[in-house]
Amino acid sequence: MSSGFSQVEKSKPPATQRVTAAPVTKVTIPAGKSATVELPFRVTPGYHINSNKPNSELLIPTALSVSPPTNIYVATTYPPGEDRSFPFSPGEKLNVYTGDFAVSALVRAARTTPPGTYRVKGLLKYQACDDRACYPPGQLPVAFDVKIGKAASTGRHRRNPAQSPHVHQ
Repeated sequence: MSSGFSQVEKSKPPATQRVTAAPVTKVTIPAGKSATVELPFRVTPGYHINSNKPNSELLIPTALSVSPPTNIYVATTYPPGEDRSFPFSPGEKLNVYTGDFAVSALVRAARTTPPGTYRVKGLLKYQACDDRACYPPGQLPVAFDVKIGKAASTGRHRRNPAQSPHVHQ
């Protein structure tokens, strides 16, 4: 994952951006099939963000919303966070992401999806904190391409058997 992040770090994200995303390689799947895409993220050193299940209803969970094109379905799975204690919440362990983490996206194309390349766009919503304070919620746009090929043959559809060339009377 480090080579993808080095490209992002060279582009110098805004100083208030406390999470970055590495580029995602295009995924290729036949229509009617699925594949998993890993979406890698990096939390800026010195910060943490709440996990998807932060152990408190008062905290803003990290959430990735996606807007796939018609006939493409995406389901996300979040990694487990790490339970940590912080000076601003003594006696309470918060479930957070630090450093690098990846959200898995199961991408499935309907059997009727025409072949082509489609862009899936999304938005990672998070709240970053350091050891002293939490900052206003942030958003990070993400996108990846899905190349849909022809539907794979199931082998169930067979041609009609050859007909006899003889004419019966």
